[in-house]
Amino acid sequence: MTAKSAAAATRATVYGYPRQGPNRELKKAIEGYWKGRVTADALRKTAADLRRSNWQQLADAGVHEVPTGDFSYYDHVLDTSVMVGAVPQRHREAVTADALDGYFAMARGTQDVAPLEMTKWFDTNYHYLVPELGPDTVFTADSAKQVTELKEALALGHTARPVLVGPVTYLLLAKPAPGVSADFEPLTLLDRLLPVYAEVLADLRAAGAEWVQLDEPALVQDRSPAELSTATRTYRELGDLTDRPKLLVASYFDRLGKALPILAKAPVEGLALDFTDAAANLEDLAAAGGLPGKRLVAGVVNGRNIWINDYEKSLATLATLLGLADQVDVAASCSLLHVPLDTTPERDIDPQVLRWLAFARQKTAEIVTLAKGLAHGTGAVSAEIAANRADLASRANSPITHDPAVRARTAAVTDADGRRSQPYTERAAAQRAHLKLPLLPTTTIGSFPQTGELRTARADLCAGRIDTAGYEERIRAEIGEVISFQEKTGIDVLVHGELERNDMVQYFAEQLTGYLATQHGWVQSYGTRYVRPPVLAGDISRPEPMTVRWTSYAQSRTDRPVKGMLTGPVTMLAWSFVRDDQPLGHTARQVALALRDEVNDLEAGGTSVIQVDEPALRETLPLRAADHATYLAWATESFRLTTSGVRPDTQIHTHMCYAEFGDIVQAIDDLDADVISLEAARSHMQVARELAAHGYPREAGPGVYDIHSPRVPDADEAAALLRKGLKAIPAERLWVNPDCGLKTRGWPETKASLENLVTAARTVRSELPTS
Repeated sequence: MTAKSAAAATRATVYGYPRQGPNRELKKAIEGYWKGRVTADALRKTAADLRRSNWQQLADAGVHEVPTGDFSYYDHVLDTSVMVGAVPQRHREAVTADALDGYFAMARGTQDVAPLEMTKWFDTNYHYLVPELGPDTVFTADSAKQVTELKEALALGHTARPVLVGPVTYLLLAKPAPGVSADFEPLTLLDRLLPVYAEVLADLRAAGAEWVQLDEPALVQDRSPAELSTATRTYRELGDLTDRPKLLVASYFDRLGKALPILAKAPVEGLALDFTDAAANLEDLAAAGGLPGKRLVAGVVNGRNIWINDYEKSLATLATLLGLADQVDVAASCSLLHVPLDTTPERDIDPQVLRWLAFARQKTAEIVTLAKGLAHGTGAVSAEIAANRADLASRANSPITHDPAVRARTAAVTDADGRRSQPYTERAAAQRAHLKLPLLPTTTIGSFPQTGELRTARADLCAGRIDTAGYEERIRAEIGEVISFQEKTGIDVLVHGELERNDMVQYFAEQLTGYLATQHGWVQSYGTRYVRPPVLAGDISRPEPMTVRWTSYAQSRTDRPVKGMLTGPVTMLAWSFVRDDQPLGHTARQVALALRDEVNDLEAGGTSVIQVDEPALRETLPLRAADHATYLAWATESFRLTTSGVRPDTQIHTHMCYAEFGDIVQAIDDLDADVISLEAARSHMQVARELAAHGYPREAGPGVYDIHSPRVPDADEAAALLRKGLKAIPAERLWVNPDCGLKTRGWPETKASLENLVTAARTVRSELPTS
């Protein structure tokens, strides 16, 4: 392809954009609606205004084709379930009565009806609502949302491309509905689902869509021959439709592998591929003969991390791709949903360091620059290339990224540093003698609700209306209330509530060297839950203790054990924007050594139970099985390095939530934690059965209280789940706890739920045979 033809063909585009707005307007409007302070019409207007603003920002930046349909009130997979009519039977009445309230009921549940299960979106920290399907599922098309948003964009004068979750990925993400055999394969419903997609595609074409994007990220995972055959049939049948727009099939997060030639040969007009961490796509695309006569959207800007692009490297990749497709467009590797909105408001980061970072708006500018360079030659963007080269060099040569003392300590680690001094059976006996806990001991995961008074005190401290002493007095008062409530309720192992913490990763990152904190770097985790991932920019060390003071204060208020609460090294990486200039395993070891110092200081301060949370262990698992062993080796080693310096009678806990754990049970075993607590309420104790099938030998607490829903489970419901747990885990190794921390819940529902949890534990404890 000549430079002239490239100029005519190359376009800049994105697959999706952050939904929340610059000041999290969507979160505020939705939560206001839930509380009755915002009307449905006002919520819809806020959403429409945000969509309009996003499209205009993209167009003003030079993006030629904006996405529609990526915007969501809660989750785009839930939106897909609505689009295809896959509403669970228990929610149909609510959806029929009020579509918006019914939508939120599926996401959050009600007091009487359980929500859909929630789990991680591939290996990201975004959560989606898992579709529930069965042999009786009947699909019906409802394209209203997709058509409405497309028409909005077209009416504003934009070239727009609707984005849908593809049918193969939708079915592969689904699970058997409650009451349906676990052996049921949702993929068997393909023949029912494809006509619904055909109807939606026809509706979008009638509404003015030239292109529709069908996202198929599930195809970058290891897929069986039958699943690949299903993909072949799916895109043959959709491609053969006569009443449809042009189809762009998109993949991201990894290489397509065996699915690439299937999609390349399918009768669709374009493919979107990830060329950042999935460089193998380039080799595989060349081996497949390229995409003659088709459109290729090249994801060369990392949509999941916040480091600036290397323009020269990306332009070299794009130049190679010009010979492999009829049209090459430029995009991020995936939706920009996974990064914050804009670096411009950040005032507390050194301006030079800020130039190393690119959030969604900056990534959009990078995409436009690369499209211009591809279309008109590097001379058209020579100034941008020079500035980019200087910024990359600034980062590579910065003392922030290289601390000789940290590197020397890391290099000196031995295998013995990652092993406890005694095997689990001996440790367990020492811990039982030391802690003297009952069978089925009760605990919580760590955080408690943060009251309005505490949030006001934190705001007053930031504004200078109170001093540090006044703020800490408020924290002490709140800790006292949390300890008192737990004692009165009868919980066995207490927590201090993490009331001094803003976030389970950010709190630690702000106290470790090598991390940077943002003020406005919000990213959606699920629904209206947004987090500010810190930036892991350099070598990591711990200047001083981070949690000992508040844990010791809480312990001084009670005779019951109080858990020390830390976030583990893998999660510190996974829930940060982590440096990309060295192997992850090296960075994890640095973080582990910093946390090891904290664990040892907690023990020295009198803490007998220490929990090191690793909820991200499963979500960070590479998507391809061939990459699992390397990852799990350094991930489990970093946890053991964190926790292995304590005495045998100090009990080490860990916690994981909202992921599928069955394929990492051996890794959970390899952590060598004394107790693990896991999410289990929505999945009806599935993980307990998986632990039992593996022969997991240590103590476990599968959750009996779903904290991501506002409903309060009664004592009978919790007891029923606990009895299911006992079928898999013996009483001497079973703990009773919620699924996750309680920070997102209100105090009334927290108190009622924990009181019911303790009642359930006492009831089931009384049913146990006496020795």
